Amino acid sequence: MTQPTARPTVLAVIPARGGSKGVPAKNLAQVGGVPLVVRAVRACLASAEVTDVVVTTDAPAVAEAARAAAEALGETARLHCVQRPEAIAGDTATSEAAVLHAMDSYETTYDRSVDVVLLVQCTSPFVTREDIDGVAASVAREGADSAVTVAPFHGFLWRDGSAVEDHNYGVNHDKSVRPRRQDRPEDLLETGAAYAMDATGFRTHRHRFFGHTALVRTDPARVLEIDDPHDLARARALAPLLDPAPLPTREDIDAVVLDFDGTQTDDRVLIDADGRETVAVHRGDGLGIAALRKAGLPLLILSTEQNPVVAARAHKLRVPVLHGIDRKDLALKQWCDERSIAPERVLYVGNDVNDLPCFALAGWPVAVASAHDSVRAAARAVTTAPGGSGAIREIAAWLLGPTLTTSTPTTSTPTK
Repeated sequence: MTQPTARPTVLAVIPARGGSKGVPAKNLAQVGGVPLVVRAVRACLASAEVTDVVVTTDAPAVAEAARAAAEALGETARLHCVQRPEAIAGDTATSEAAVLHAMDSYETTYDRSVDVVLLVQCTSPFVTREDIDGVAASVAREGADSAVTVAPFHGFLWRDGSAVEDHNYGVNHDKSVRPRRQDRPEDLLETGAAYAMDATGFRTHRHRFFGHTALVRTDPARVLEIDDPHDLARARALAPLLDPAPLPTREDIDAVVLDFDGTQTDDRVLIDADGRETVAVHRGDGLGIAALRKAGLPLLILSTEQNPVVAARAHKLRVPVLHGIDRKDLALKQWCDERSIAPERVLYVGNDVNDLPCFALAGWPVAVASAHDSVRAAARAVTTAPGGSGAIREIAAWLLGPTLTTSTPTTSTPTK
């Protein structure tokens, strides 16, 4: 029998010096009401690929802010702070030197070898967990030696040559030709947000780029590096537009109502030669539902599907079910009235247009990542996981805590 491959150790390193010439105490400056170092810590701890996070700093206040952020997320075991030596804490110190020192400190302290090391910059306030997952997976699972976040760039670059011969020239274009955007090759801008390196290769080359470098595309709207007060002001202006909407907590919710097809499944139906239908569900979703039930939250599965597979799954989960329902919104309102539950305190999870009337009724309409565009647009929150791939467990983690985020395999539920 083949033994499962051990999960690689993926270490995210966040350099966060206490001083800065451009912006005093920059890494503690707030964007969207959150210190820059905390924004980076949150993104790294949210990553499914990252094993541990190290904040390397020379400032006790920075370390304290990072630890508080991890404690608030229930992730203190994954967050480590390393005191950066004075020799690599000045303005001329390289990020590579800080990462190498942090990696050495981690391996010595925990007697654990690092397989992949990440460099995540506090100065990119809009770095996301998807960015971090992307660079980490490129090296840890897809064979790249190094990886970097990039964004499409369509500008014309110029270089000032006046100091030599007054020959100013185009860097990525011939200044005598003005091709249309669609006729030019696409350039990619390094965002400065996140990098990943094979740990052994990084020790050898002592630079973040070597071997095959994977380019992980990100949203160009999020590309911003804070180097001076003007950058900080721009980041603060953009934060209300770019920061994700708040996720619901247990205090916001009195009941959870779940659609079935496309929400607890991947919306596919498998049919055998005898016409029997099966659907694939996620064991992690079952665990999440069990945790919600144990927490005392009223639950309901509400579906238009008449197939008995819905009732079979609900029976196994020990959750009440209403299926074969044409007007789901009316059924939801009646269910709430019978239990004296205010609809604005209901979290409703759906994926398709027949869920929109319930979205209009519920206070917390939530779409799974694979939902129809119109449903995602109407949702108050959207999961990162698609339907049938752990989306319900993700929602349970929002309400009950991050210990429910571990992924688990799928299983098939046969039609009864």
